[in-house]
Amino acid sequence: MNPLDDEAWDAWSPHELGRHLREAVFPWYVAGGWALDVWHGRPTRKHEDLEFAVIREHANYFRAILHDLEFFTVKNGTIEYLPPFADVPSDVWQLWGGDMRQGCWRVDMMMEPGTQELWIYKRDQTIRMARSDAVRVSETGIPYLAPIITFLFKAKHRRKKDQRDFDFAYSKFSTGEKYQLAIWLEKLHPGHEWIGRLRNK
Repeated sequence: MNPLDDEAWDAWSPHELGRHLREAVFPWYVAGGWALDVWHGRPTRKHEDLEFAVIREHANYFRAILHDLEFFTVKNGTIEYLPPFADVPSDVWQLWGGDMRQGCWRVDMMMEPGTQELWIYKRDQTIRMARSDAVRVSETGIPYLAPIITFLFKAKHRRKKDQRDFDFAYSKFSTGEKYQLAIWLEKLHPGHEWIGRLRNK
């Protein structure tokens, strides 16, 4: 099966995804820019896709729930079909779910190395915490990645939209959140320009 064009996104909203996953018994959460907007309680900008994360060992479980979608592996810019009976290759951490009847991508499923109790940062597995601290739940029942962790991911590339997201969110960070994010950035991205602001310098 050939993949859709990589620009052919008509992503679900977090609440649409939540309806599809309402019976899920394993952890999942909205990630990326949408995680921030779930936190804000409203959309703050347009989103091209919808990223959500699951524990790697549960990927096939979530593929089965989202059986109306066809899944494709995404690695190093290459998109390849993953048949429903095939396991996710060990070197793949990202799957796109395509609605082939409508000709569009609906979800970007990211896999992470944690457990049901422990959240682990996949780019540096020394950064870990209780899943209950890393993942929050909105008033409408949508699980989402804590904002400072979302910005830890965003700090690597710091695209224009990432900077806008940071500027919009900064005033809502607690003192403790600013301190923690600064520590992470000093460890993983020394000299990052967000550090001075987080340290109020």
